[in-house]
Amino acid sequence: LEILVTIINENDNNPQFEQSTLTRVVREDTEVNATIVAREDLSATDADLDIIYYELTATVQGTNGYFAIKGVNNPEIYLQKALDYDEFQKATLLLYARDRPVTSAEPTNTATATITIIIEQADTRAPWFLPCAFLQDDTHVCISSPYSGTVNISEMAVEPLILRPGPIYAIDPDYTINEKITYSIVGGNTDEVFSVDADTGNITMNKIVTSPNPFLLQVMATQVNNVRKYSIATVEIKVINKSLYPPHFEKGLYSGTVFVGLALRSFVFQAGDPSTPLMITAVDEDFPDV
Repeated sequence: LEILVTIINENDNNPQFEQSTLTRVVREDTEVNATIVAREDLSATDADLDIIYYELTATVQGTNGYFAIKGVNNPEIYLQKALDYDEFQKATLLLYARDRPVTSAEPTNTATATITIIIEQADTRAPWFLPCAFLQDDTHVCISSPYSGTVNISEMAVEPLILRPGPIYAIDPDYTINEKITYSIVGGNTDEVFSVDADTGNITMNKIVTSPNPFLLQVMATQVNNVRKYSIATVEIKVINKSLYPPHFEKGLYSGTVFVGLALRSFVFQAGDPSTPLMITAVDEDFPDV
């Protein structure tokens, strides 16, 4: 008597990942569609020899849509959307491995792997001159105002010029990298009257100015490690006559008269002369004809 026995495989094993936790460091400027985690590092096995179905989800709000797998049976993770270090610096992904499709009504065994993606800031931005203001709440663009200062005609300033709204200063907005910045004057420096300190950005005079014409300097801030990363700011230097005397009021005390019930913006009159508006005047000996 010959008896044939067929053993039916029961689905009683969970899929297994070789590594249940993985960490990858990804540069901010990684190209879209680049592989983040290779298939061989994520493929699960099943002792029941079932086909494995994968699903990837992001657990941190704001990181959805950046990472995806190549297919329901291919767990290779790739970059689906360009990264931005200012948006997030870390993402946690959950990769599920099932021995039945998600829509299957049959009992399903599942394994889970946790993938941590750490975003590394890349050198993607040119220097910013400070102070600056973001453009319509866009933290990628910071607009600085022109700098301005004055020099006295026919007089040599020995100290760095005082500028408004502050001294020339630029930073690398890729702040975790913080590359060194160097400064140079690239335009508007007629007769080489001014110099800029390459390290500090301080502007000094090389010679006196004999013409009242203003200067409109163009100062460039450049990353030392990459001359293609630069920004240019304008610096207006006005040439003025030296002020030797402070202005002063012509009188030490002024007296005026107002009447009850006057409308807003009505004149205040001189005390004792209700027909003449009160005028407060100052003079400056530096400008005797004004």
